[in-house]
Amino acid sequence: MMVSDSSHGHPASAYGKKVAVLLPCYNEELTIGKVVSDFRKSLPDAVVYVFDNNSNDCTAAFAAEAGAVVVPSRMQGKGYVVKHMFREVEADIYVMADGDDTYSADRAPELIRVLEESDADMVVATRLEERDQKALRSLHLFGNKAISKLISTLFSSPVTDVLSGYRAFNKHFVKTLYLKSGGFEVETEMTLQALIRNCVLIEIPIRYSSRPSGSVSKLNTFSDGLNILKSVFLIFRDYKPLVFFSCLSTACLIAGLLAGRYPITDYLTTRFVSHVPLALLATALIILSALFFGIGLILKAISGYHLESQELIGNLFRLMSRRRKND
Repeated sequence: MMVSDSSHGHPASAYGKKVAVLLPCYNEELTIGKVVSDFRKSLPDAVVYVFDNNSNDCTAAFAAEAGAVVVPSRMQGKGYVVKHMFREVEADIYVMADGDDTYSADRAPELIRVLEESDADMVVATRLEERDQKALRSLHLFGNKAISKLISTLFSSPVTDVLSGYRAFNKHFVKTLYLKSGGFEVETEMTLQALIRNCVLIEIPIRYSSRPSGSVSKLNTFSDGLNILKSVFLIFRDYKPLVFFSCLSTACLIAGLLAGRYPITDYLTTRFVSHVPLALLATALIILSALFFGIGLILKAISGYHLESQELIGNLFRLMSRRRKND
């Protein structure tokens, strides 16, 4: 059942489209009231949704008091909440932010303007150029830059802040997005999905503020960092299978040739192989190399078919949207 709110409705934005502000929250009672009020002031024609992820404080009550539509989201984890939001809320433009008052709601109209005027699928507000001194921990900053650099290299697309939670999306991107992540790696997965599908992704710098006193980050530096790296690894394997398995194939081939050096030398000099275990190992590694390359070719064809299917679904989605508007 889709989320709706008859008392607020969805008034048209400056671009004649319905705008929804999505705030996934867990124990943000200190800040959520101000965040909701700021977004309602910055985007008066939008509906602000707070998806409360089992908070044990007054987050839901304060959000409702500030004028938000509060929706319980029972599956614990930010990724699950994001999937819930995208599945349930109907709008033409989506603005997603956090409920911790670290992102300025004043920049939301700019995100929407860039999204509309550039015909982008996703606009990301990057935090690394201008931020409060204590807004990002040193390890978080290092990890963010390292992961962004890794993704830029693997997918040949420059990105600078894959962990930003402040983004704007069009309806086509939201409704055709398939997310697997259940935790804080969901922002990284959204960026990767956009790059894989050749969507238009634009970054704009904003100021990132520190959390107010008493507000605590739920991000775990090491466990969530490992989950993010795992997400990058799995998506690279799934969507770039030929490159991924070619790397494994090359590694096995090199290892096989190194292991086979002594058996080959034995045979050339004595016509007898004395390093039998190495000969067996070398043979197995070279066979494995060929298998990895073959797997990469097969999965590349399957991945290509999958992406073509996604593109077809996207085109059908656009066509149906145009027909509904004309009707």
